Amino acid sequence: MDRSPEWQEKREFSRIIITLPIDFWTGDGANIVPGIVLNMSIGGLLIQSFKDLPTGLKIDIKVLFSQVLGITDFKAVAEIIWKDIDIWEGWEGYQYGLKFVQISDEERIKLEKVLNNRSTLKEI
Repeated sequence: MDRSPEWQEKREFSRIIITLPIDFWTGDGANIVPGIVLNMSIGGLLIQSFKDLPTGLKIDIKVLFSQVLGITDFKAVAEIIWKDIDIWEGWEGYQYGLKFVQISDEERIKLEKVLNNRSTLKEI
């Protein structure tokens, strides 16, 4: 894609393309909703789900790594910053841009370990 000389990347953090399962729920812990992580950065995630949720909602997330780099999962609280309708393979769902709003030091270390493993992940 050609970009004008005035074009400037607005992302604060580079993203890594990765496909992982994610479970998320609101603070009450009820109604766990499944989804798929499409990309991730130190600041947040792009996810895909069938559930329609409003922007501004804070959700608890659990990304399942299935022993990638010896890590089984990653947990944090994220806010839905934006959403869009997403159609894939004949199904209609949603894409959500999530920003991490609460993450422990231990969980941040897990995330950094995955993001820093450039040998198996592709940066976008």
